[in-house]
Amino acid sequence: MNECLRVSPISAVRGSVSLPGSKSISNRALLLSALSDGVTEVRNLLVAEDTEMMLGALRGLGVGFEQNEDGTIVKVTGCGGAFPVKKADLFLGNAGTAMRPLASSLAFSGGEYTLDGVARMRERPIAHLVEALNALGAKISYLNEAGFPPIKIEPAFHIRGNLAHIRGDVSSQFLSGLLMAAPLLAPEEGLRIRVDGELISSPYVSLTCRLMEKFGVTVKTTEKDFLVPRARYKSPGVFEVEADASSASYFLALGALVGPLKVEGVGQDSVQGDAAFVEYLAKMGASVTRGENWIKTAPNPYAKKLHGIDADVRTIPDAAMTLAAIAPMCDGETTLRGIGSWRVKETDRIAAMEKELSKVGCKVESGEDWIRITPPEKLQSATFDTYKDHRMAMCMSLIAAGGVPVFINDPKCVAKTFPDYFTRLSTVVEN
Repeated sequence: MNECLRVSPISAVRGSVSLPGSKSISNRALLLSALSDGVTEVRNLLVAEDTEMMLGALRGLGVGFEQNEDGTIVKVTGCGGAFPVKKADLFLGNAGTAMRPLASSLAFSGGEYTLDGVARMRERPIAHLVEALNALGAKISYLNEAGFPPIKIEPAFHIRGNLAHIRGDVSSQFLSGLLMAAPLLAPEEGLRIRVDGELISSPYVSLTCRLMEKFGVTVKTTEKDFLVPRARYKSPGVFEVEADASSASYFLALGALVGPLKVEGVGQDSVQGDAAFVEYLAKMGASVTRGENWIKTAPNPYAKKLHGIDADVRTIPDAAMTLAAIAPMCDGETTLRGIGSWRVKETDRIAAMEKELSKVGCKVESGEDWIRITPPEKLQSATFDTYKDHRMAMCMSLIAAGGVPVFINDPKCVAKTFPDYFTRLSTVVEN
């Protein structure tokens, strides 16, 4: 039987909290370090299931690395773009930040590989990426259901042409994966990657390009095109991972509801798109101050509650879930738009959020890419299901800031990105 965790009513939070490294940056940095010439020391690495999956895959591909005792510092010996092991079966759990980039990086590495994951990963689409790679000359096939992992990669060495097309409206990870692989497989004139349709979660793509630049490769961008030169990645020597802005959102939200609370490790100079989460808190009436490496939030001194908003949040898809979670404690309804990507995450997050927020008395409506939450007159205590989704667990814990106890089923699912979330939460709650 799964564990059920009681979170007592939270009337106030105080002090400060430091956060683990960004998942998105950690896994990108590990892969780029592996593909580089030289040794890279990655610091403040996130220690969680998703990074363990990437490290396990790199080990299986023959990439050498050393970790310190707590796993937050990893020295990666780069393989210069050529993975030593040419035949491997890789299990990637539910880590989309490992599955999509590795599929791209292995497609033209001249080896034979299978990439698989947990049951939910087998439900997460990968067809648009596979189609783009196969159109370039890769030999990738599906081992079960077409369009979904597990996939088999057979040896391919050279791409056809200098133009790749990729859909941008399902997951930005498809484009990010192709971008990171592109310098190593591009023809002499470079590889042009064209985005067909709308590009969702564009800040994550910008993040990819900024990290590639730190490893010596500059991507030229226009509105729809990305021109990637043929180049070798070069180790920057030391790479420092920012604190995770998505993880920061839970504490920033708590600060806005019952703070003040200071979050350290991510600030006004952040490269992460989810750092813009605080701008939405400000629109809801929260007090927000930012420094170079910290953000502090507090309730509006002139209002009893935050107020609901109607906002397009496609640029902060992960952190936007936190806005949905605090909507029950706001005045007026909250409508979040541009969240179609929630449907293909660790669970169908729109459906999950609708079901769980209904338990506390909210009226919840939703469509293919939107959700509308009307808070109840009186918040109810509830037992929340988490759907093996780390963000559902962390989001639902915030309901306790409405003055009611909440119960979280399977709280350990937070191990995917933030294993000690509930411990860190307890350190800032005022009893």
